[in-house]
Amino acid sequence: MMPEIGNALLCLALGVALLLSVYPLWGAARGDARMMASSGVFAWLLFLCVAGAFFVLAHAFVVNDFTVAYVAGNSNTQLPVWYRVAATWGAHEGSLLLWVLLMSGWTLAVAVFSRPVPVDIVARVLAVMGMVSAGFLVFILFTSNPFARTLPDFPVEGRDLNPLLQDPGLIFHPPLLYMGYVGFSVAFAFAIAALLCGRLDSAFARFSRPWTLAAWVFLTLGIVLGSAWAYYELGWGGWWFWDPVENASFMPWLAGTALLHSLAVTEQRASFKAWTLLLSICAFSLCLLGTFLVRSGVLVSVHAFASDPARGMFILAFMVLVTGGSLLLFAVRGHRVRSRVNNALWSRESLLLGNNVLLMAAMLVVLLGTLLPLVHKQLGLGSISIGEPFFNTMFTWLMAPFALLLGVGPLVRWGRDRPRKIRNLLLVAFITTLLLSVLLPWLLQDRIAAMTVAGMAMACWIGVL
Repeated sequence: MMPEIGNALLCLALGVALLLSVYPLWGAARGDARMMASSGVFAWLLFLCVAGAFFVLAHAFVVNDFTVAYVAGNSNTQLPVWYRVAATWGAHEGSLLLWVLLMSGWTLAVAVFSRPVPVDIVARVLAVMGMVSAGFLVFILFTSNPFARTLPDFPVEGRDLNPLLQDPGLIFHPPLLYMGYVGFSVAFAFAIAALLCGRLDSAFARFSRPWTLAAWVFLTLGIVLGSAWAYYELGWGGWWFWDPVENASFMPWLAGTALLHSLAVTEQRASFKAWTLLLSICAFSLCLLGTFLVRSGVLVSVHAFASDPARGMFILAFMVLVTGGSLLLFAVRGHRVRSRVNNALWSRESLLLGNNVLLMAAMLVVLLGTLLPLVHKQLGLGSISIGEPFFNTMFTWLMAPFALLLGVGPLVRWGRDRPRKIRNLLLVAFITTLLLSVLLPWLLQDRIAAMTVAGMAMACWIGVL
């Protein structure tokens, strides 16, 4: 009976998400305050329905309900209770339900904590987030239902959770990573709302920036924890292996970092408006791309879910729809929000622009290195491998000027500044960095790789400034 309740709650959640997608948006177009205000009610209902469904699935794991196929395939009676709860998101179907739960949580948070934001903007933002939730709920209900039964012949014992996942990392890593992924949907929704209403000012950037920062922090914690987990669990001998699925989480992190800096410029100088919108779309699109890569079966990775490629095609179609529709909307209405500010060459915003260009170049390098082997194989050209030497070499050349700008940027004023003012400070910082870069390896009295010395130099430069 309980699994049927969970399934019914998911169906109800889909209906609420569709209402959230349409009704407040229609109200914003008509200027109807009551219709726009309904977005908050729908956000609450969506969260309660998804949270209820998630609780039902977690309860099935705790009580060892092996009549549920997902529970029977990912748990057993000997598994400690905390791992049984974590097993709720330990495989494909449950992790998608976790995604939708966090999505509904972010939606509710925007509804509750955006009271200073004009009601028409909130209505549009929540409507966009409702559309994303509806897409994933359709995916779950029609291709990845976690409440599918094993009846009438259900097993008396489950198959157990993947031994690699029986680790405290499973409890924290996926929720943190997904909080980051899903959190970028808020910045995406604000960008679409700006295009729909035809305005993007400093206040708009001020509303979006805290949500983007929160998503970036969660994604950072998820990546760091995942790297530490992989280090001691898989014995790779390093914190980062440039694994394709690691890259899939790193790409939105790079785009999100660029977005944070761009939002700062938009907030302070009302500049970079179109660029900020594109970065918002890009960051969330890369999150969807990462979801596709993990679940499509096209990657060979210890992180990838062994899933039906047909499911991956659904996510690919959804990603193309979201990204393509957003870029089409930007092409049609983007001219309404373009900046009219001319930035001086020696100013903080110009240096931040250079920072953004380097971050996005790094993102494109990771994207190329991740997708090129897949495209090469799909075209029947054979298998190729792009590994650590390529990524390390390219990142060294890109991150060296990035570190230079990262150290100099905070010293330069908004608008316009004089180079002479900080010339002496930069000279002292350069000499100190050079000395420390030579002194530290000598003090360690050991052979140190060139990449380690380069990293020390970058850290010293940023730290001194």
